[in-house]
Parts: sequence; C-alpha cells; structure tokens
Amino acid sequence: MNIVRTAKRAAAAMVAPTLFMALTGYFGWNATRGEHGLKNYAVRQAQLVNAEKGLAVAEAERDMWETRTAGLRDKHVDPDTLDERARAMLNLADPTDIVVPYGRGQNLF
Repeated sequence: MNIVRTAKRAAAAMVAPTLFMALTGYFGWNATRGEHGLKNYAVRQAQLVNAEKGLAVAEAERDMWETRTAGLRDKHVDPDTLDERARAMLNLADPTDIVVPYGRGQNLF
C-alpha cells in the first residue's frame, strides 16, 4: 500500500510540470515553425522583396508609356509625335527622311 500511495503522489506531482512543459513546447514550436512563426516570416519577407521589384518594373513601364503618349492627348497634340506615330503605323517614310533603325528594347523616349 505504501508503494502505491507513493507512486500516486509522484504521478500527481509530475502532472503539472509535464503539462507546462508540453504547453511550452507547443508554443515554442509554433513561434518558430508555425503559420505565423519565424520561418514563415522570412518567406514572407522574400515575397515582399519580389513584389516590390515587380512593382518597380511595372511603374517604370507605366512611366515610359505615359511619356510616349503624352504628345497624343486631346488637349495638346504634338505634331512631331503624331507624324512619327502615323508613319510608323502606315509603314511610310518621306524620301528625304533619314531613317535610323533602333534595336529591340531601345525606345525613343
């Protein structure tokens, strides 16, 4: 009987520390590897850097197109820009024009 009573006391004394160690392990694991943990934080930071690079590329392209189309707005039509676009669309050139071909990716503006 004495051994059983001693075993019950030892088991009862071990319940609380075991429970708290399990909770500490659970929260520790989630802090490092959980959905909002440190490992996923690094992944989200890398995704943010890639998204910012993509945004910079898109803004640069938008600015380039705004510059190219600024001369064709209703309020102010630049005759040179209009002439250049009309000739490019119709694939025509004046015999006295000097044509300088640009390589792919090179813009006039």
